[in-house]
Amino acid sequence: MSAAPSTLDELMAQALTMEREAVARYTELAEMMEVHNNLEVAGLFRQMAQYESRHVEQILADMGWAEDTMAPRVAGAWAGAESPEAVPIDQMHYLMHPWHALQLALAAEQRAVQFFETLAAGAHSDALRRAAEEMRDEEIEHVELVRAWLARVPPPDPGWADDPDPPRYDD
Repeated sequence: MSAAPSTLDELMAQALTMEREAVARYTELAEMMEVHNNLEVAGLFRQMAQYESRHVEQILADMGWAEDTMAPRVAGAWAGAESPEAVPIDQMHYLMHPWHALQLALAAEQRAVQFFETLAAGAHSDALRRAAEEMRDEEIEHVELVRAWLARVPPPDPGWADDPDPPRYDD
């Protein structure tokens, strides 16, 4: 991470961007699962989107920002094109089970924890460090929530991706 935030406003703007991207991705994934009539997984992603939406609302309230505040993306704030908390779209499968969805969500939440941990470790002030640690702790709560869900969901059987009637795409 080469462009770590140097002010509280910059940190919270990046956190806002990250949370909004998580809301958008979880919503997109839920819609994908609904298209494929995988309603159980769609419901899990919708619930994750709701949790991330609460973070968006909390950041806006804490910072006194208007609802339409859009944080600029800072080049280098995170390594890739997508924020650490975004689930990679290319890891989706239309026949995935709740176990798969939760594994993807767990990995995203763990990346968010690591992102804020790194920010806290390199913070230039106590205020930035405390804010990054607070964001990290919220993401740790999400990790624990997803782990609790995983404990109740069995892994899929071998051959879960076999589809005797796969979708056909005609142009």
